[in-house]
Amino acid sequence: MATKLWQKNTVPTDEIERFTIGRDRELDIYLAQSDVLGSLAHTQMLQTIGLLSADELTAVHRELRNILQDIHKGKFSIEEGVEDVHSEVELLLTRRLGDIGKKIHSGRSRNDQVLLDLKLWTRRQLREVVELVKTLFDELLRQSEAHKDVLLPGYTHLQVAMPSSFGLWFGAYAESLADDMLFLQAAYRLVNRNPLGSAAGYGSSFPLDRQMTTDLLGFDSMDYNVVYAQMGRGKMERNVSFALASVAGTIAKLAFDACLFNSQNFAFVKLPDECTTGSSIMPHKKNPDVFELTRAKCNKLQALPQQVTLIMNNLPSGYFRDLQILKEVFLPAFDELKDCLRMTSYMISRIRVNEHILDDSRYDLMFSVEEVNRMAANGTPFRDAYRQVGLDIEAGRFTPVKEVHHTHPGSIGNLCNDRIADLMNHLLEGFPFERVEEAERRMAGEETLPCCEG
Repeated sequence: MATKLWQKNTVPTDEIERFTIGRDRELDIYLAQSDVLGSLAHTQMLQTIGLLSADELTAVHRELRNILQDIHKGKFSIEEGVEDVHSEVELLLTRRLGDIGKKIHSGRSRNDQVLLDLKLWTRRQLREVVELVKTLFDELLRQSEAHKDVLLPGYTHLQVAMPSSFGLWFGAYAESLADDMLFLQAAYRLVNRNPLGSAAGYGSSFPLDRQMTTDLLGFDSMDYNVVYAQMGRGKMERNVSFALASVAGTIAKLAFDACLFNSQNFAFVKLPDECTTGSSIMPHKKNPDVFELTRAKCNKLQALPQQVTLIMNNLPSGYFRDLQILKEVFLPAFDELKDCLRMTSYMISRIRVNEHILDDSRYDLMFSVEEVNRMAANGTPFRDAYRQVGLDIEAGRFTPVKEVHHTHPGSIGNLCNDRIADLMNHLLEGFPFERVEEAERRMAGEETLPCCEG
């Protein structure tokens, strides 16, 4: 059994070790690249305050970058008996460099290491989520423009209500994603602050240059107060989870609409055949399984903020082992949301719309408001026009004019898609992705780094 970083004379039993380590060895693989990047910055700072010599720093950086290459190649693992990624990296350095490897932990704790790892990893994951949201956004706007003149019924209370259009339907979900991007941007800003140097939550007697590591890793600022830096564990995951849940809520609603509209009773759209499955006994069935699974996965993701809150909500300041469990619900959530975004983009790009929905007389009455408004525009008081059209409907005399002339902003004839696109592009400009990527590349000593881990 490998010696623990904290171990002295007491040796835990196998059962206690299994319970306390939990899934850390499995989940910490997500954080391996981030852990090495953090160690590269931390050790560079240690050399400037005299805790590593120039030669020692050169050796440490050489081996850390070798470990980083192993991670990129899928050759890195956390050995049996080693608690976590921090321990594995330090163990590898000590094997290769002897006592030099034992120096890299000076001025930090596993508490601020995991805080840093989570922030570095999460900001990279958020970048990929942002890019996938933008891909889906672009596809929705493309479909909105392509089908802006195709009318379909709008519903309230699941009753046929007023004319809508595929331009409005696709565009509505695009604008929803733009609002979701506000949450993602806020989450990114919260994440992009440096906790390194807070150690176990009370700082260090070493004269740590926290601004240096902040700059080296491309953070906007540090988490200044060391106690607050530790209090950020859980708060960061919760607030990021709210951003993920906001995106998931948009996709879940879109998936429900698509499943409903794809059914024979509606027949508004046809989903790609490859995204449907058949029945074991009914040869005619084409079930919208991909969107149904997307809806379920996204509904599950909307519970993530509550899961995080319930794990960490009743903890006082300081570190507690409870926080370890956050990884189990938080880290895998990104892969699930990214899968849903990719699948939704795929299906929206290949969805086919029915351009003859209104040939069916069951939708005639949705033009009643148009007739009321036409009469009101010609001088009939609105309430009188409303009553007259209502009486005509009851008497079976109503004959619809299946034309709409909506021109105000955001309506069928004036979708404002250009403004929605401007809103999204303005939000995207608020993410410092290029600056952060350049900082990570410099730290790793490489021209490029994989976009995301895990």
